[in-house]
Amino acid sequence: MIRKILKTIGIILLVLAALIALFLFYMNHRQIISRNYTETTPTGGDIEAKYLAMGSHEVSSMTVRRDDSLKKILVFYPSDLKESEQTYPVVVYSNGTGQKGSQYKNLYKHLASWGFIVLANDDPESWSGLPAELTLDWILEEDGNPNSIFYGRVDYDNIGTYGHSQGGAAVFHTICDHEHSDLYKAAAALSPTHEELADALGWHFDLNAVKIPVFLLAGTEGEFEIETVIPYEKYNLLYDHLNAPKACARRTGAQHGTTVFEGDGYVTAWFMWQLQGDEEAAKAFTGDDPELLRNPRYQDQRIDMN
Repeated sequence: MIRKILKTIGIILLVLAALIALFLFYMNHRQIISRNYTETTPTGGDIEAKYLAMGSHEVSSMTVRRDDSLKKILVFYPSDLKESEQTYPVVVYSNGTGQKGSQYKNLYKHLASWGFIVLANDDPESWSGLPAELTLDWILEEDGNPNSIFYGRVDYDNIGTYGHSQGGAAVFHTICDHEHSDLYKAAAALSPTHEELADALGWHFDLNAVKIPVFLLAGTEGEFEIETVIPYEKYNLLYDHLNAPKACARRTGAQHGTTVFEGDGYVTAWFMWQLQGDEEAAKAFTGDDPELLRNPRYQDQRIDMN
């Protein structure tokens, strides 16, 4: 009788262990951003809506496995790149704390559909900018490799970077502290760790070293977003300390984990303007009546592009 009970308990424990393993596998591989976010995320302006929608390019992707901290490099690119002779702008993404780039594939697919080569990796500790540096270094090597589909396809004059949370702090290291930092032309920091918190965590970044245009985006909801990561006063200080062309806004109602996709219409417009010279996208940030400043879904907007 005791043997039967022990056997039953053993089976139950094995089943529980299997369920836990499946749950952990799911949590580590699930897509954090839904496939149809470009269709379901509300917008408050025509330009935002245009660039939140999918672009005109079909998208292909590939995954490169690594033995270093990156674990994987994910590459999303316009499918017509394979037959094209043109060069393409590049954007490198930096992960938030504990996140893996492979969980944000729908985000990269969207940006790639607008004509970008988009790169990410699976390093969950992005703050130093080194993961982004190694990732960019990979595509630059591919650009010089005659056997690569990316041979001669990188537009060296139009390279950008963006990141979320810890990855937002990583953006400032990426564009200031590494061998290829001077290749970056524009950046976007989404719900970035504010300066004091970054210092406390050992992630100090020097905003005085930033020379390229930066778009800051944050949310307005949730204790973690507005009391820990980027409180209102710290958000304003971070913006004020940037001595470079800049724009910023808070997405009304967005929480820490949602700014990365709820503001994606303007992030895409930002890179379309900065890296592709798109005049329609520029109207979100420039001219007599920038759309960002009058969009009711945003608040605390500021633009200083001179």
